[in-house]
Amino acid sequence: MTHSQFRALQDWVGQLQRILQWEAEHDFVNSRGHSGYFAEVVAQGLAEAPLTTLRNSDTCAELRDGFSAYSTWPLQQRRQWVVRTRQWLHHQRLHYQVQATAPSPDRSPPGAQPPLAQVEGIGPRLAAKLMGAGLRTVEDLLRHYPRDYIDYSRLLRIRALRPGETVTVVGTVRRSHAFVSSRNHNLAILELQLQDSTGRLRVTRFYAGRRFTSPRWLQRQRRLFPPGATVAASGLVKAGPYGPSLKDPLLEVLDSGAVTTTASSGRRILPVYPPTDGLSAESLRRAVQAVLPMADRQQDHLTEPWRQRFGVIPLAEAFTTIHQPPSEAARQAARHRLVFDEFLDLQLGLLRRRQRQRAQAMADLPMAPMAGTSDLVTAFLALLPFQLTSAQERVLQQVRKDLQVTAPMGRLVQGDVGSGKTVVAIIALLEVIAAGGQGALMAPTEVLAAQHYHKLCTWMVQLHVPVALLTGSTPERQRQAVLRDLETGAVKLVVGTHALLEEPVTFFRLGLVVIDEQHRFGVHQRSRLLNKGEAPHLLTMTATPIPRTLALSIHGDLEVSQIDELPPGRQPVTTTILTPGEREQAYGAIRTVASHGERAYVILPLVDESDKLKLRSAVQEHQRLARTVFPNLNVVLLHGRLTSGSKQDVLEAFVSGKAQVLVSTTVVEVGMDVPDATVMVIEHAERFGLAQLHQLRGRIGRGQAPSRCFLVSESQQAVARQRLEVLTRSRDGFEIAEMDLRFRGPGQVLGTRQSGLPDLALASLTSDGTVLEKARDAAKLLLKEDPQLRTVPQLRARLDAQNKRLASASRLN
Repeated sequence: MTHSQFRALQDWVGQLQRILQWEAEHDFVNSRGHSGYFAEVVAQGLAEAPLTTLRNSDTCAELRDGFSAYSTWPLQQRRQWVVRTRQWLHHQRLHYQVQATAPSPDRSPPGAQPPLAQVEGIGPRLAAKLMGAGLRTVEDLLRHYPRDYIDYSRLLRIRALRPGETVTVVGTVRRSHAFVSSRNHNLAILELQLQDSTGRLRVTRFYAGRRFTSPRWLQRQRRLFPPGATVAASGLVKAGPYGPSLKDPLLEVLDSGAVTTTASSGRRILPVYPPTDGLSAESLRRAVQAVLPMADRQQDHLTEPWRQRFGVIPLAEAFTTIHQPPSEAARQAARHRLVFDEFLDLQLGLLRRRQRQRAQAMADLPMAPMAGTSDLVTAFLALLPFQLTSAQERVLQQVRKDLQVTAPMGRLVQGDVGSGKTVVAIIALLEVIAAGGQGALMAPTEVLAAQHYHKLCTWMVQLHVPVALLTGSTPERQRQAVLRDLETGAVKLVVGTHALLEEPVTFFRLGLVVIDEQHRFGVHQRSRLLNKGEAPHLLTMTATPIPRTLALSIHGDLEVSQIDELPPGRQPVTTTILTPGEREQAYGAIRTVASHGERAYVILPLVDESDKLKLRSAVQEHQRLARTVFPNLNVVLLHGRLTSGSKQDVLEAFVSGKAQVLVSTTVVEVGMDVPDATVMVIEHAERFGLAQLHQLRGRIGRGQAPSRCFLVSESQQAVARQRLEVLTRSRDGFEIAEMDLRFRGPGQVLGTRQSGLPDLALASLTSDGTVLEKARDAAKLLLKEDPQLRTVPQLRARLDAQNKRLASASRLN
């Protein structure tokens, strides 16, 4: 088996394991995601195993068939089937690892690296452990970067510690205790007492999550930090009643004699690597040290002239220095080169994708360039009861300029909640329709798609533009009619959900694709819709502003426009944080606005009660509010599990005013436009991201009346309170998005299903923005002077291999 085949297998196993883990963490309920129900997705994934021997194996077929009946099984049988599948996948990965790393009988090509088992200082036994951790080659070890460093020239003795300082302390474990918190059964605590020749120090680490509270995990911690072990602890010193302590520090067990060995060898800086199951810190460090002499055999994908132009050091020097930094300045230069490489790969991949799209469109674009405003758009503007803002006009000019060239537009329009992105999108759609094309508007939920459709109908009927709605709930007879009219061109504009991606949907002449709330869709879903036309234009919209570093990383193949101005007359929303005991304050506000004919939202994170999470649920809260808190008001319930018809009935009751209070999950996060809604109460607000809270808050304040948002939080943590206070003082979605990125990181901001999130080993999207900008400029320069990358063949080969891996890994997303 080749390494490329094994990487494809690794990606496939990893994707399936993540899906199976998600199901296990959600009580085996056959969860539903963007790609369908859990059991359907796993069965399809097993059918797409990257190796024929796997696909045709009896076990794979048996597991696949089992998932077809998964939804009918009792809970215990589901659990057993998920566990069995995960074990089988794990064994397959281990089995093929051996094949992938076995030395080939053929002669190795010049410059090839030896198998790890043959490297002096590693050997077969350690190589097997490294394989289990995913470290299969010399390059894998070279790219297994330290997470931190222990600088022995700056080590402090315990007696010299001062509160407020960030320090590294090395001491001997005197006492070790791992236990579950008596106040929170999902919280595990590790307490160590470290001692050196000058004193003692208490070290405490917290681990939140059910998997950390198992007896097996707790026992492993006791074995990992036994009395007598030498431990390095790095963190912030805090004062306590029993002396100084470290809260949530980085910990590493240093094998016996590690401190002496390091000092005597003359190395002042000791690298600290991320913890790896089955490998001690010293074993991992020894393996990395064994391959460092081979760093100069790694081919540098940037030639010397390009390195000089980009201002980076050679790759071999960067590898050696990042693991053995002689000084802080040298470490920074090495890190800069390696971070620059990660961002350069990312930006070249995005820009080359855009390059291919433009090249294809030069010959295939079905529409002639448009000039000026069409009569259809003029008529539409006359129907609007308001004037466009200057920000809308500016973005509209950018869109029109894109539409007037033969290459397809690729533009992301960011704008705060209520800034008027949809109107800009409608104008772009009408321009394309006037030129003889068709338009498609895709939304992430049926609620939002239906709302777009009903709003469009009020305008399109007057403009004599045929418009249709296509979702998963569209009746079969109506669906067939819509499909037929799209294919013949009778329907000029279609609004839909993921149903637009299905194979039967074909267009007569698709000219523009508009994707609302683009962060809910993966890159490949976007491509599937675009492939239904001959290189149509693309306009994506989001009311969840993405910080610039994330926008460049995820949507670097798109131009970015910002509508940074709200329509005049919009009332600011006052945001207040409440404790559970102050909840009556919010209820009083709801009663007051209801007496004035206005309406209120109550938002909860869960649909039903959960044994794992002690949170209020929408179903429970709806019953309680309707019976005891607001017996004189009509309280309705909305969540994603309702049928399409039931959702529509609930929305109509709320919009019309027949219902005064809407209890809902986050399905109202996007698209809900009820100007008379002026109060929102968000329960367990600490469980939402800042950007999501800002989106939810945007459902109120859409009319002329003052609005209030209440964030109810039970959390006692200072960081949680600090996060929520950002919303009380800021209404700028872009500022809030930046803060969200700092607090939670890119993976949580975008959501774990975002397939476009880059895989970065060393670079940080929160702190390396300057390097990202530099890498983007470098990628543009490189492609401008050498579009085919002929002067950097190693770099071109890296990018091609990366594209293959991403294509393989994306099939399950």
